[in-house]
Amino acid sequence: MIQPKRLFDALAVQQEKFPKKDMLVSKANGEWTPWATEKVRETVNRLSAGLLSLGVGGNDFTPEGADKIAIISNNRPEWVIADLAVQQTGAILVPLYPTTNPLEVTFILNDAGAKYIFVSNTEMYEKIQAVRGEVPSLQHIYTFDEVPGATHWSEILNASTDALQEKVAAIRDKIDEEHLATLIYTSGTTGTPKGVMLSHKNIVSNVFFSKESFPFPDDPSCKVLSFLPLNHIFEKMVTYIYLFSGISIYYAESLDKIADNLREIQPDGFTTVPRLLEKVYEKIMSKGNELTGIKRGLFFWAVALGKKYDNNISGGPWYNLQLAIANKLIFSKWREALGGRVSFIVTGGAACQENLLRIFNAAKIPVYEGYGPTENSPVISVNRRYPPGNTMFGTTGPVLNGVDLKFSEEGEICVKGPSMMKGYYKRPDLTAETIIDGWLHTGDIGTLIDGKFLKITDRKKELFKTSGGKYVAPQPIENKMKESPFIEQIMVIGNEKKFVSALVVPSFNILKKWMSQNNIPFTTNEDACKNEQVIAMYQKIAERYNAGFNHVEQVKKITLMPQEWGVDTGEMTPKLSLKRKAILEKYKKAIDKMYEGLQTHA
Repeated sequence: MIQPKRLFDALAVQQEKFPKKDMLVSKANGEWTPWATEKVRETVNRLSAGLLSLGVGGNDFTPEGADKIAIISNNRPEWVIADLAVQQTGAILVPLYPTTNPLEVTFILNDAGAKYIFVSNTEMYEKIQAVRGEVPSLQHIYTFDEVPGATHWSEILNASTDALQEKVAAIRDKIDEEHLATLIYTSGTTGTPKGVMLSHKNIVSNVFFSKESFPFPDDPSCKVLSFLPLNHIFEKMVTYIYLFSGISIYYAESLDKIADNLREIQPDGFTTVPRLLEKVYEKIMSKGNELTGIKRGLFFWAVALGKKYDNNISGGPWYNLQLAIANKLIFSKWREALGGRVSFIVTGGAACQENLLRIFNAAKIPVYEGYGPTENSPVISVNRRYPPGNTMFGTTGPVLNGVDLKFSEEGEICVKGPSMMKGYYKRPDLTAETIIDGWLHTGDIGTLIDGKFLKITDRKKELFKTSGGKYVAPQPIENKMKESPFIEQIMVIGNEKKFVSALVVPSFNILKKWMSQNNIPFTTNEDACKNEQVIAMYQKIAERYNAGFNHVEQVKKITLMPQEWGVDTGEMTPKLSLKRKAILEKYKKAIDKMYEGLQTHA
């Protein structure tokens, strides 16, 4: 039996234990096209050999000496094949988000010194071509799709020879578990991108501790849908759980096609981020609002039951009977919309609304929240599938097996273990600020509930202090207020200000219906956001939620925003977290207006 120590060992493990016809599957020309284990392994070896023919390799196997190969692509089998092939040469993969802006693309490629880059399609090819002249290290671009005027990746595959494949095998055997597998650039919500150095040991240890903790059994009959960007460490690490467990991976056509793909392939599970879960819920609630009569009453009765659900405390015989009826009449349709077979959804990357967790789990759609930064490969804690008693809504679950946890005096979460990064590439100064006495300082504030369940209370850098000297954590306020169906997005503000305020993006579909019911004409989003009756209604929503917060945390003023915040418009990170600094700068005038005439400094 192979003892896996490197990520690419997943190929040999799967070939030995459960060779599959559908290891990786994508949709082409309207048909799901499977890649068998043997085909993937053969293609990976050919690509590794072809890369050697280009002079790619680990050289002295140091982070600085090894060649860097970049990739910017949607999720697809070729992405994983390229990742595995680059690893086998001793080179280091540098993945980029397809949505990365040209300035950051240029910075990352230059900082890493990328030698070659794989791109998915015409759009990505043109994006790289536009900055190529500013990246002296970049020798060539290879495309997965056929792109006019571009070099198809098959040219590298065709350069493979038996002699080169023998050389690949010799190099592969020499690659140590401490060798870097990838450089993942993360900028978080502010700042210049930093290259997180993750070794095979870092990621493999997180794979097997997660597999054991969650747990994921070896199950060749299981299949999943993948749509979170593969260059994000969460989806990348989970991909290797799937590969080592014999789970088939189907790649969604696009974010817009997720709903269709779920119904088509009927997966056992998938990973996601809270923002996408919120959108699923908003879509369901929007359809519920269109119902009339008894159907409408039953729908909202079921949702109200779901909000009261607690997996650890029985609601009693009467509640359980009602929930069973709700599951048969209402929630069964929700499950069908997700394919009808989902047994797990893992969410991470940001805090998930507790209401969503209660409702989905009540509907027998098990959602498990986890937590961890890129710097820890990434998982630190996760709520568990089983045994019972290892899930608590509103927390990120028990700490992963193999991870040591402590809290600083400020309550910052600190961890150490084999999953902790090697450091930031070419930034020993930042590494020294983050890894102190062997402990990774995450920048997140947290606490343990019942001595077992980790709860994230806020980002250390997102805590702000009012002009009265009181600290405020914005995330809990934002998550609570997002429970209102009228609020699509919200950012709480108040650093060095006299009181707390908020920018709010309304849920315009819900708002339009409310305006119609109240005989208020709707013309444009902009006009609706300036309407005095609308503003007063949102202020009342804020006041209702304020009752659950301390006086200093209460939102005193709000400003409505006419457009949803997004990645393309610069307000959100690719993992759909708020870019607070960018929002503060972009909407400075609107923010200043809320504090006009007030002395905001102590």
